[in-house]
Amino acid sequence: MNDRVRQHQRYKATNDHAWLLEASGDDPLREESRQSRFAISNGFLGVRADRAATNGERANWPSGTLIAGLFDRSFEADAVPRLLSGPNWLQVRLSSRGSLVTRPARAETHQMHLDMKRGLLLVDHDYVDDVCALRVHELRLVSAAQRAIGLQACRIEVLEGNFDFQLEALFGPADVALIMDLEEPGQIVWHTRSGKALMMAAQTCVSIAGAIVPQAASAHLGGSWAGRASEGQVVELERQVAFCRSGLGMEGIPATASADLRAAVAQSSDDVLLDHEAAWAERWLACDIEIEGDPAAQKALRFAAFHLNGAANPDDGRVSIAARALTGLDYAGHVFWDTDIFLLPFYCLTWPKAARALLMYRFHTLDGARAKAARLGWKGALYAWESADTGEDVTPAHSVAPDRRVTDILCGTQEQHISADVAYAVWQYWTVTGNEAFLLNAGAEILLETARFWVSRAVPEGDGQRHIRRVIGPDEYHETIDDNAFTNVMARWNIERGVEVAELLRSHWPDRWASLCEHLSLDDTEIGRWPEAARAIVTGKDAHSGLFEQFEGYFALEPIDLAHYAGRSVPIDVVLGHERTAKSQVIKQADVVALVALLPEAFTAGDDVFNFAFYEPRCSHGSSLSTAMHGLVAARLGQADKALDYFHRTAAIDLCNDKAAIGGGIHIAAQGGLWMMAVLGFAGVSFQPDGISLKPQLPPCWSSMRFALQWHDRSLRIAINAVDRSVSVHLERGEPMAIHIDDVRYWLQPGGTRQITMKATPLNRRFVAGVS
Repeated sequence: MNDRVRQHQRYKATNDHAWLLEASGDDPLREESRQSRFAISNGFLGVRADRAATNGERANWPSGTLIAGLFDRSFEADAVPRLLSGPNWLQVRLSSRGSLVTRPARAETHQMHLDMKRGLLLVDHDYVDDVCALRVHELRLVSAAQRAIGLQACRIEVLEGNFDFQLEALFGPADVALIMDLEEPGQIVWHTRSGKALMMAAQTCVSIAGAIVPQAASAHLGGSWAGRASEGQVVELERQVAFCRSGLGMEGIPATASADLRAAVAQSSDDVLLDHEAAWAERWLACDIEIEGDPAAQKALRFAAFHLNGAANPDDGRVSIAARALTGLDYAGHVFWDTDIFLLPFYCLTWPKAARALLMYRFHTLDGARAKAARLGWKGALYAWESADTGEDVTPAHSVAPDRRVTDILCGTQEQHISADVAYAVWQYWTVTGNEAFLLNAGAEILLETARFWVSRAVPEGDGQRHIRRVIGPDEYHETIDDNAFTNVMARWNIERGVEVAELLRSHWPDRWASLCEHLSLDDTEIGRWPEAARAIVTGKDAHSGLFEQFEGYFALEPIDLAHYAGRSVPIDVVLGHERTAKSQVIKQADVVALVALLPEAFTAGDDVFNFAFYEPRCSHGSSLSTAMHGLVAARLGQADKALDYFHRTAAIDLCNDKAAIGGGIHIAAQGGLWMMAVLGFAGVSFQPDGISLKPQLPPCWSSMRFALQWHDRSLRIAINAVDRSVSVHLERGEPMAIHIDDVRYWLQPGGTRQITMKATPLNRRFVAGVS
């Protein structure tokens, strides 16, 4: 392929619509949501999707580049740290004979394509004026191979007439909290009030028909070019940028950064693009899910994996993933329990290095969790409900409710299940990877310190049991409650894992155990009290019926039939009012149902079905986290049609165009939830000590499902075929292992494949295995 053809092909999106997200025309009402949906990111840099970089007249430029870990406080009193945005490096101003080229010939000529397979955003539009007609193609990427680098390429084809142009490569302003230290050709440096630093290097080149156009002299980072292109000729602009951010404990930018950034932007755009595409191909090989029979589900899973892959940086254990990832600034870029519960399964099973980095963030913020627990009068570690970069709890003190009331935010002190959530993520990673170095150097300390917190937090009372009072569970409609079932059962589980990891280290790594005990001032006498403390925690479970009471007194609250409020366009707490909602059984999001999803072993046979049936109709799904958790439970219970409905409702949160609801960024936890529903739900993946277990229950319209997983440094490829009722498991890489299919154990050899023929069970569509 010659250079001209290759250069033209780079602007062509894939023809496979299952890998493609498309938008056309101009829709100002949905512009900000589109910027989130079509955002590109790589775990370090995130860039929102403005409709056209060459539209020099628009006031609504992209909201800059989001840089992971770049937090600072604003000047307002009691302000919390927020994620700062860097400069918008995509602005291009195009003029013809002194007039800005601003308006497409027809609105419908404006096309935006997110090529998820290659990790590219492609924008096309036509322009016309009295003497020429132009077609503009634009490519944007933030490199998946070298996360510091961003690339923009614009191809301006002259369709008719002669094009006398002036082209300016501009850089929009950075966040007001970034204070400029230096600006010179090719480089700019800022610092924040708290002492962090940000450096950007840039290089731009403009050519006509392959011939370089000289740049007008400039003392600034951008540049200006002028020339004439005739009909049939092409004007091309290529701009590369590279960023460097100082981390915690660093004073400014390292001295080598300037040379490193300049070297990065000096690479050819072809090399940057090819390396980026190769990195995406590697990621898709490890995580793609193929669905036959449901094109909408296929695209939703690709969209989910695209943003999940773009959210993580496996090379930086000092940053985590915010509630909106790097696609928007809602929640100020803060990290919640979403990451540990809804995202870690994807990374543990498809990208363990990224999972470890996210958990190292929790390890590096452990001192902040210890400080929070001590400040509130408890031992151990109580993690921040909202976290930024230090481990300090940065939950705002107040918010404006949907009904416009100013309300106190109690989550920072009362939503304490976060410590058990972090412990759950640590244990899941250990279970899936068996990474001994992580367990010894970080994971065990987190498990022990969170267990220690719960032992001190669950207070023994006169009834001989331990109670956890004045908390908020996942259902945030009910505050300052006692003995929340989710919190208490997760706390009990956390303490039990603390005991287990203590026994594990004591028996297998006694030297490490001795040093850790010395470091934590922990002894056998203290740990010896933990098993009884765990057993004494109230769970709220009725021994006769198996039903968990969501919290003490929940059953006495007003029952409300949510079916009477179907079709509402606002949250139920706005419809009913805050006070009535708090005194009712209406639930904001999965609470006991979340417990069914995370700790199925806490429910005896049939209790999971009973609890799900009781709580599902009481949930208003006032959180984007809720439908995924309900869908996961429904899928595991064999309620495939209901689970599929929850799946598509979850996908619609970020993909539906009916509402302009995602201007602040996509809901990354919902994307993780889609993957969980597919793999942990419909495919029925769970874990055994010697391998992976499968209990497939595909929706009726899914004729097949294929996906890859990693387990203990092994790579697996799994195919479920509902037509011939078969499951195929191929051990692509790694040592021999077991695979359990509906409780029957099979042994896999390296490079070997097991083909299992299934027999459908009419009651719940579960399969019973028989070897073919």
